Amino acid sequence: MLALAAAPFMVLAVPALAQASLAMLDTLDKGGWEVRYRDGSGTKKVCVKTGRELIQLRHTDSGCNRFVVEDGSSEVTVQYTCRGNGYGRTSIRKETGALVQIDTQGIADGKPFQFSAEGRRTGACN
Repeated sequence: MLALAAAPFMVLAVPALAQASLAMLDTLDKGGWEVRYRDGSGTKKVCVKTGRELIQLRHTDSGCNRFVVEDGSSEVTVQYTCRGNGYGRTSIRKETGALVQIDTQGIADGKPFQFSAEGRRTGACN
């Protein structure tokens, strides 16, 4: 009887789990950031307004669906799917408000990618 009474509340709880806050990203310093790839392939400039800009470095599509795998105080992991353009899984570990470590992999434009990078705040957005 108790299980039947709790069933409607359990259904409501599932979307709440998928809607994690990614609060750690909100604590990153806002402004211009430089992402330096560990393989030496260069750098990428990113204007960080919410921290979520660092999740999809190979997919700039805004319509991607995201699923939060880990939502910790110093590390987040997000898996995302961009309909018709691949998918990815990104982990971001915060060292300070102006320094993060990024590991990501997935498929973009029909080709696999995998990289590690360091993100560092450099100043104001250009």
